[in-house]
Amino acid sequence: MYKIGVIGDRESVLGFKAVGLEVFPCDQAEEARHILKKIAKENFAIIYITEQLFQYLRQEAAEYGEARLPAIIPIPSKDGSLGLGMDNVKKSVERAVGADILFGGEE
Repeated sequence: MYKIGVIGDRESVLGFKAVGLEVFPCDQAEEARHILKKIAKENFAIIYITEQLFQYLRQEAAEYGEARLPAIIPIPSKDGSLGLGMDNVKKSVERAVGADILFGGEE
């Protein structure tokens, strides 16, 4: 059975534990990088990472981008959104459709 993990600061990820997701609290990019590499080798289908950490892990996340699993998805933290999640959605739609149908090239 596949698992879902959440990487981010303690305050942002602990709520996910209540709904059965595995949480990996951390505040440092290097620690998050180590956790990502470790759990990506395990049976995780989805790994959510707070945007505040994701911005430092883009290269690692891109390495998994072409693989079927795990899907690595940036999410806002308790401090709010940096827009990275929406940027990833936009890029994925452009890649799938061949055009920017979400924003029409205007932001």
